[in-house]
Amino acid sequence: MTKEVEGVSDKFNIETYMDARKMVQKIVLLTASQFDVGMTEAQGSKIIDELCENFKIEKKWHPNKFRIGINTTKAFREKSEPDVVLQKNDIYFLDIGLVINGHEADFGQTFTVGQNLEYAHAQKSSREIFNELKAIWKEKNITGEALYKEGERLAIEKGYILNPAMDGHRLGDYPHGAFYKGSLSQFNKKPIENLWVLEVLIKHPEKDFGAFYEDILV
Repeated sequence: MTKEVEGVSDKFNIETYMDARKMVQKIVLLTASQFDVGMTEAQGSKIIDELCENFKIEKKWHPNKFRIGINTTKAFREKSEPDVVLQKNDIYFLDIGLVINGHEADFGQTFTVGQNLEYAHAQKSSREIFNELKAIWKEKNITGEALYKEGERLAIEKGYILNPAMDGHRLGDYPHGAFYKGSLSQFNKKPIENLWVLEVLIKHPEKDFGAFYEDILV
């Protein structure tokens, strides 16, 4: 399989890699199913860790990110505002990066609690922008840099601001940094399928909430 994919080691196996992706998606959904009103981000992260232990996940390649409410506007390296808890009408997202059988997986998704139409719209829009960008990537010979320019345009069209600090990255067999350490938004070639993560973090232009979606380009 190595000859079919650029920038991986001889240990890379596409089936193992895709199985890792399915597992992290499963853990995201299982984690969300256990959340309840009043939960803190630290408690949510503990649930992620317990699920990973149950599934015998070997390691994380990045820390868990569980962002609630005002913290859904935060990029990966920004610290959450303290003492934020899940309300009966709220928005949150999960971002989980794991190493499974020597292969990396990274997936993020936004969820809502209660009946808030603005939150639901943001949740839907983050995934729509991701899917529209993926379609552009499939159809055009477009660089990672140009892809994120399209992301800025799409976010504005839907009434949001794209956070440029969540700008995508390589993935593969661990560690992907051995092959490329930069971001997708700075990549000046068309990203190859399977090995690049597209991240979409949007913010409401006037209110303190956002939404996030990420997955590999496949």
